[in-house]
Amino acid sequence: MKSTIIVVMLIISMNSFAQDEYPIIPKTGPSMESFIPKGWKVIMQRAGDLNKDGLADEAMVIQNTDLKNIIANEEGRMGGDTLDINPRMLIVLFKTSGGSYALAAKNVAFIPEQNDNERPCLLDPLLESDGITINKGLLKIQYKDFYSCGAWEVYVADYTFRYQNQKFELIGYDDYSMHRASGEEFSSSTNFSTFKQKSISGGNVFSEEKNKPKKVWKRIKPVKLLDLERLTEDVLNAFLVEIWK
Repeated sequence: MKSTIIVVMLIISMNSFAQDEYPIIPKTGPSMESFIPKGWKVIMQRAGDLNKDGLADEAMVIQNTDLKNIIANEEGRMGGDTLDINPRMLIVLFKTSGGSYALAAKNVAFIPEQNDNERPCLLDPLLESDGITINKGLLKIQYKDFYSCGAWEVYVADYTFRYQNQKFELIGYDDYSMHRASGEEFSSSTNFSTFKQKSISGGNVFSEEKNKPKKVWKRIKPVKLLDLERLTEDVLNAFLVEIWK
């Protein structure tokens, strides 16, 4: 649970731009390019059927390219010379039988920026991981919390969404942590549809002698599933706190 809260707060707090600073995305368009605002670029794109109609839908992360958001790192701090804090946006598109696309979901509060002005040693949480994937009708988003300096822990968080009830609902959460010095590991996998959680502690990637993983299953509290479009820091943290009471 500790690593869960750390990862969530780190990822969401990185997004420092207000919702009204983002461009309007059209509801429909003839191509994927028609959903990309001027001055923005695609940094990740995945295809796959998300609504079970046999057509290849699209999920992409786009990023602003405004030069004013590429700032100098403070003198004396570790990390790169410059930090790119341009905002990002997740866009999910359903393909229609006519070949055009319809906006299925978007989120500006759940996608971390490339760099973090408060944590200059943090590598890109999205591009250091698998990022977004589509597999067996599920949309997955993965973030990796890895520092090039100043921290020993590595955290990986996976969020699984399924299109149901006319929205993308969060049905699963997996997290993994490892200490780069000691090799200690912890992982958990939570299914919000079946209300079950598996946690594994006591693992060690460096020492077979110390590698004594212990698996524990438990029931979690049933709660209303979260909608990807409405996912924010406050909503997500309240959701996790409620489940692990």
